[in-house]
Amino acid sequence: MSKKRIIKGDGIPTSHLPFSPGVISGGHLYVSGQASVDDNGTIVVDSFEGECRRSFDNLKRIVEAAGATLDDAIQVRNYVGKPEYLTEFNAIYRDYFNEPYPARTTIIGCLGDALKFEVDAIVYIGN
Repeated sequence: MSKKRIIKGDGIPTSHLPFSPGVISGGHLYVSGQASVDDNGTIVVDSFEGECRRSFDNLKRIVEAAGATLDDAIQVRNYVGKPEYLTEFNAIYRDYFNEPYPARTTIIGCLGDALKFEVDAIVYIGN
């Protein structure tokens, strides 16, 4: 019997790249990096706010498909394309995560030109 379960299916963004959107193992959900993509994994170019919200919405869909909410997030790692997006990112982040906030890492200037934002997370789902 496998000790992991893959989160996939209707409403979950897919990709042609070799990774699973989410993997449950040991009472935790590990969510792969979510960017501004549609259900087929095609990048949707938008303003920083649009890309950031689409990324968080994709994350939320995977978390909810696993039976959890963003309130169950333990750690969130954020990849912000440019330093000038940081203030806007922090405001948007508060729309998705509540106190007590999960542990967080934010890396700036690491995405190149294809994306403005990406996020991954570890979420507690119980046993």
